[in-house]
Amino acid sequence: MTSEPAASTATSRPRYAERLTVPWWGWPPALAVAAILAAEIWLGGPGLRAWVPFVVLLPVCAALLVWLGRLRVAVTDAEFQVDDARLPLDVIADVVALDADGKREALGVGAHPLAFVVQRPWVGGAVQVLLDDPADPTPFWVVSTRRPVELASALLAASAEAKRQPRQAGA
Repeated sequence: MTSEPAASTATSRPRYAERLTVPWWGWPPALAVAAILAAEIWLGGPGLRAWVPFVVLLPVCAALLVWLGRLRVAVTDAEFQVDDARLPLDVIADVVALDADGKREALGVGAHPLAFVVQRPWVGGAVQVLLDDPADPTPFWVVSTRRPVELASALLAASAEAKRQPRQAGA
């Protein structure tokens, strides 16, 4: 795993790309909580105390929701990208698409403590990417996705192709 983008990644078109944004139904409750908190701070005070909490807390809440939804998941010809983490495709042993129950089980009591996990609670599905890299102690990645079957298929196809290419070049 590396946090530096590969040179070939910048020019290759993603086989799969998804942004894990906060859904529309998450915004009203979050903004309502920010408004209630601003009202608690205000409590009928005159002058600046009347409007400053609303002007500060509501935009901060919106910025936080946008920041939480910035996470990008992509599969390119060279690597699997999850936010700023990069995984070369040739170390992927297998990929399992998980529904909400499978994700809960993978992240539950029996989860491996060295697993790389990127999960968003508002996204039900996930993929579990099993690794075959003796230099890396991470046994697998669990990554949230709204389309687990599509992501698993893209990862398996790209991984198989990445594993085939070095043998073809050496032949």
